[in-house]
Amino acid sequence: MAFAIRDKFPVRPLHTLIIPKRHVMDIFASDADEREAIHELALQCREAIGSEDSSVSGFNFGSNIGHAAGQKIFHAHVHLIPRRLDEAELLAARPD
Repeated sequence: MAFAIRDKFPVRPLHTLIIPKRHVMDIFASDADEREAIHELALQCREAIGSEDSSVSGFNFGSNIGHAAGQKIFHAHVHLIPRRLDEAELLAARPD
């Protein structure tokens, strides 16, 4: 019901997209089974990413819904973006 691919324009290394196979405009248009499949696949991807890169210590997990929110591809998808502690430290150290 869903598949995962690496983002063509990743925000961070190993940025992954989780996409329902059925065409729906956004995640709110998906049904409960599709959302469950997306969530289960996200768990598998999270584990695989952690095995591939031990520096990953957190994730952003979400979806841009609608043009105003930055949605550019109008087929539902969820971003799984690996985060690393050194990224947070670099962001915190930046001057305003």
